[in-house]
Amino acid sequence: MLKSSFNTIGLIIRQHSSEHGEAIEQICHSISKHGELLIHHLDQDIVPSCYPPSPIRQIGEQADLVVSVGGDGTLLTAARYMVDYEIPLVGINLGRLGFLADVTMAELDQHIASIFNGNYSVEKRFLLDGEILLANAEQQTHRALNDIILHSHESISMIEFEVFSDDQLINKQRADGLIVATPTGSTAYALSGGGPILHPGLDTLALVPICPHTLSNRPIVLPSEQCIEIRLSKPGMEGRLSFDGQTRGILNFEDKIKITRHQREITLLHPADYDYFHILRAKLNWSNQP
Repeated sequence: MLKSSFNTIGLIIRQHSSEHGEAIEQICHSISKHGELLIHHLDQDIVPSCYPPSPIRQIGEQADLVVSVGGDGTLLTAARYMVDYEIPLVGINLGRLGFLADVTMAELDQHIASIFNGNYSVEKRFLLDGEILLANAEQQTHRALNDIILHSHESISMIEFEVFSDDQLINKQRADGLIVATPTGSTAYALSGGGPILHPGLDTLALVPICPHTLSNRPIVLPSEQCIEIRLSKPGMEGRLSFDGQTRGILNFEDKIKITRHQREITLLHPADYDYFHILRAKLNWSNQP
């Protein structure tokens, strides 16, 4: 349940260039009117001089609301950090309109004031856990809001792998890789790979092959509660795994990855007039006449 008021606000910032410094100062000034600020910079500990940098853990433990400042990538990172603290998240976009970070600088004061007055739209999004089980019994787990991707370690060669759903074989593939996308990630790399757009209210996953050797190998949509397992099927092959676009390591023959729905969801707060289909029209250039 959301708190009735947000007294401590965490800012998670990624400043891509020096030109955003003034915008960040403006954001801090606007939000500081409503409560205490804790600020964490993802790239380096550079924050406005009147605010000492805060560790990400402190924000998770003390903040009532987290504001992501940057773009969709910044919000993805913030979501992975904050999901287990069950803190609502708002995205402020420093660039173009984002799928996730949908508060623009032009509407900053208006939307921030509305949120602190309790006038906002609430949306839940689920994440994925990717458990890498190595042949040497070592285990690694990473999470993703958009997608978990297996792709060829060498960009010019295909890999062969098997895909299972709840221990049932779906298929054996020869392709450049496979995208396992949430509805949130269905408008990212999966969309470029020919996958479907999944409404964020759906509890589904999209499995989208990357440049499959067999043209009949098409994307498939599965319930999100099913466990997806992927194994390389040919000795000597290597695959690279990435989580929300961040490379995390190599998958070898006899290794496998199990992908499951994370036990908690992230809560996104949008402006009260938030319209998902407006975002699609704006980002995908729909409805424009040629």
